[in-house]
Amino acid sequence: MKRRDFLVIGSLLLLSLVLLFVLRVGKKAGNEVIVRVDGQEQGRYSLSTSGQYELNGGTNILCIEDGKAYMESADCPDKVCIHRGKISKAGETIICLPNRLTVTVSGEVEIEGFTG
Repeated sequence: MKRRDFLVIGSLLLLSLVLLFVLRVGKKAGNEVIVRVDGQEQGRYSLSTSGQYELNGGTNILCIEDGKAYMESADCPDKVCIHRGKISKAGETIICLPNRLTVTVSGEVEIEGFTG
């Protein structure tokens, strides 16, 4: 490898880190979560109200506390939705593929002056 190759690789890595930082910092706290099963909205829950909610006929248990939502339990084999951890920023999502369930934080996402 030549010196130019290292410069190109280093520049790409630096650009990637800057973009990751901008995307993470640009997210604002959400105000509610939207629960969908098979793409159909099943409910909305405020992040300002603590509670436990049975989703999808009891296959998943969603917990909300301290302005954050997380999947407490699920009957799926891989438990990826549980390992996702807590979400609270607009656009963050918990997905349980075996149960066809998504939990998404709603709110505005602002990236370098643009809101969406």
